[in-house]
Amino acid sequence: MRADVHTQASDSSSILLEAVRGGCPESVSLLLEYGADANIPKSSGHLPIHVAADKGHFLALKLLVPVTDISAIKKSGISPVHCAAAGAHPQCLELLIQAGFDVNFMLDQRIRKHYDDQRKSALYFAVSNGDLSSVKLLLSAGALPNQDPVNCLQIALRMGNYELISLLLRHGANVNYFCRVNPLHFPSALQYTLRDEAALRMLLSYGYDTERCFDCPHGERVHRLCTFEGWTSTVIKDTMFCEVITLSWLQHLSGKVVRVMLDYVDQVQICSKLKAVLEKQKLWPEIYFILTNPRSLQHLCRLRIRKCMGRLRLRCPVFMSFLPLPNLLKAYVLYKEYDLFGQESSTGTW
Repeated sequence: MRADVHTQASDSSSILLEAVRGGCPESVSLLLEYGADANIPKSSGHLPIHVAADKGHFLALKLLVPVTDISAIKKSGISPVHCAAAGAHPQCLELLIQAGFDVNFMLDQRIRKHYDDQRKSALYFAVSNGDLSSVKLLLSAGALPNQDPVNCLQIALRMGNYELISLLLRHGANVNYFCRVNPLHFPSALQYTLRDEAALRMLLSYGYDTERCFDCPHGERVHRLCTFEGWTSTVIKDTMFCEVITLSWLQHLSGKVVRVMLDYVDQVQICSKLKAVLEKQKLWPEIYFILTNPRSLQHLCRLRIRKCMGRLRLRCPVFMSFLPLPNLLKAYVLYKEYDLFGQESSTGTW
C-alpha cells in the first residue's frame, strides 16, 4: 500500500509543507523524490518555501528553491525573502539572494492589511528586528530603503540604533521623509533625535532640510496663544519646529539642538517664540553671536558645495569618490569632524 504524497489537511496544508515545518531535510528530500509538489499552497497562501525560510530550516530551503515556481510565489503575495527577514535568518536570506530572488518584491495588499504599519518590503522586517546582518545583505543586494509607508529610517531612529541608522543613510534612506500620521512642517526624522546629538548630526550631515526648521510664518510677530500644549487626538497640520522645541518638556534641549543645527545653515532668522526660550539657555550667548555675525567664508563654501551636490547625492556618499577633490576637502564637505558615531570615545548622547 502506497501513501499519497499529495494529501492535504483541512487548511490545504500539504504533507510536504508539514515536513518542512518539522525541519527534517531527509523527509523533504524523500517526499520530493516521490513527486510531492512544492507549489501547492495552504489556505493562507503560504508555500513550503515560505515555511522553510520563516523557520530558518536552511537545508530544507536549499531543496525547495529549485523546485518552487516564481509564478506560485507571486500568486501567494509574499516572497520567501520576506519570511527569512521576518524570522531573522540571514543564512537563509543569503541563499535566496544568491538564487536570484527579488529583494524588492513587495507584499501584496491582502497581506499588508494584516499589519498596522502597512509594511511592504523585506528590508522593513529586517530593520524592525534590529537584524543588522540581514539588513546588510538586503541593502548590498539592492534593497530600496524608502518603499514603506513608515520609513525604515524612522524605525532605526526610534530604536536609537546607530549602526542601522548609518547603514540606511549610506544606502540612500531619505532623511527628509514626512510621517503621514503626525505631519510636521519640518521633516519628521528630527523628532527622534532631539535628545541624541550623534543621531542628529547623522541626519544633518546627510542632507536634512535644516532651514525648514527655522521657517516660521510668524517671524518676529507674537504667536497666537493655544489652549493646549503639544498634540491632541486630532492631528495638528503643519506643526512648526518652534512649537515643538518650546514645549515645556523639551525646551531645556532647545539650546543644544539649535546650536548643532546652526553648523549646517547660513544666516537664519529665529522667531519670537523660539528666541524667548533660547534666551534662557546657557548656549544663548554663543547662538546669539552666530546669528548676528557673518558666517566664515570656509563655512559658506562648504554649504555652497553641498547645495551644488544636491540632497540626492549627499544621500549617496559613493558619489563623492568621483569628485576631483582632495580627501580632506571631501571629509569637510561631509562634516566628518562631527561624526560622533565614528568616534569610539563618544557616548552619542547628551
